[in-house]
Amino acid sequence: MNKRPTPTPEPNIWDDTAPAAPVEPEVKTPKSKKPAEPAPVEREFDLEGLMTDFPTARDLERFVYDETGIVLNLKGRANRLKYQVAMDTLNGVNVEEKYIGKDNPYLDKTDLVPEDPLKELPARDPSIPGRSEIQNEFFTAFVPHSDSEYHSQGRKMHCTFKKYKNGMITYEVIGPIEPRPYGEKIDKWGKVRPEIIKWVDPRTGEQIVQRSDGTLTPIGRRLRAMMQTFRYNTTNQWVRYIDRDFISLDHKAAINPWDLNE
Repeated sequence: MNKRPTPTPEPNIWDDTAPAAPVEPEVKTPKSKKPAEPAPVEREFDLEGLMTDFPTARDLERFVYDETGIVLNLKGRANRLKYQVAMDTLNGVNVEEKYIGKDNPYLDKTDLVPEDPLKELPARDPSIPGRSEIQNEFFTAFVPHSDSEYHSQGRKMHCTFKKYKNGMITYEVIGPIEPRPYGEKIDKWGKVRPEIIKWVDPRTGEQIVQRSDGTLTPIGRRLRAMMQTFRYNTTNQWVRYIDRDFISLDHKAAINPWDLNE
C-alpha cells in the first residue's frame, strides 16, 4: 500500500504564534560598470617633427599641399607661426583666411613667361547720357583692326554703336584681346620660350562719334565713312542700323496729334 506524503500545512498569516515563513535571500544584481572614457587622440603632427623634416617654407607648403590639398602662404612669416599654421592645417584645424594661398607650391614663377598687364580703359565721357537713355544699339564684328600687324592680315575687331535719345552716337571697341609673344629665351629644360607676353588689346571704352548737335568727332567722321561702305539693300549700315530715327506715339497723340497742350 502506497503512502501518500503528508501535505505541509499552509501557514496562517493571521496567526502571530505561527513560525514565520522562510525568507528567500535577496539576489543582488551586479551594477554595470561605467564605460571608460576614450583616451584623447594624440595629434599626428607636431611642431618638433615639422621643424626637423621641413626646414624651409617652400618644403613645408609642399608637404601640407600633398597631405591636405590646401595651399598655404607661409613665406616671410615668423618661424614658429608658420609651423603652427602648418600643424593646425595638417591636424584638421581651421586657420585664418590670410594664411591661405592661391598658387600651387610646386609651381616656380621663374619658370613662367611674364605677361604685361592689360591697359586701363579711358574714362567714359561725362557728357554721354546714362544707359537708360539708349535709343538703339548695333553690334558689328567686321571693323578693321587698329593694330598694324593684324590690320595687314585682314583681322577684324568687335565694335558696338549706340545712339541716345538726344541724338548722340558713341562707339566702343570691345575686343578681341589676344596675346602676342616677344623675344626668345631658353629655359632650364632647354626649351625655347618667349621672353614676355604682351597683349593686343584694341578696347577703347565708350567714345563719342556724333555729338548731340549732330557734329562729328574726327574719329566719328572716319567711322561713319567706313560704315557707309557696308551696303544694305539700297542704303548702308550707318543709316539702316546706327543713325536711325524713331517716332514714338503715345495714346493721346494717336487720338489728336493737333492738341498742342498735350
